[in-house]
Amino acid sequence: MSANLEAKKLVVDEIKNKLTNAKSAAFVDYCGMTVQQDYEMRKAFREAGGEYKVYKNRLMLRALNDLGITGCDKYLEGNTAIAFSLKDEVIIPKILLETVEKTKKIKVKFGILSGKAIDAGAVEVLAKLPSKEILVAMLLGVLQEPMRKTVRVLSAPARGMVTALDAVANKK
Repeated sequence: MSANLEAKKLVVDEIKNKLTNAKSAAFVDYCGMTVQQDYEMRKAFREAGGEYKVYKNRLMLRALNDLGITGCDKYLEGNTAIAFSLKDEVIIPKILLETVEKTKKIKVKFGILSGKAIDAGAVEVLAKLPSKEILVAMLLGVLQEPMRKTVRVLSAPARGMVTALDAVANKK
């Protein structure tokens, strides 16, 4: 086997490993971005616990097919990079959406979520979701509300009794 083929196999394995460990991934067309814009986006990805890499389209397609993710070949044309979200499903799509709005140059092609390919619209919807911490807080608020109402209902007779006794005591 040639050294070139071995190197390509290592890159495919690297892509598969990153896609397997990523919470989500977005494939983007980065054509037209300036070096400064690219640097700022990469920095934002690193700070958010993500990674941004440029690979050859054929190697990305091979890795996706090896993972059983099919139907992506139509997207893998031209300049393509992958943004991996390693900590949170929504933070990297949020950064991408901000970059798209700011630069008007980068374009989301498609994404991967839970081992399934999603289109660019789904990546945008994912980016607009609140973070996991906010969703958990919202869920806890919803779960606590019935208990609060129960406490209010159960404490109402005692409160009524105290109000009545206070009124009688103040009458004298």
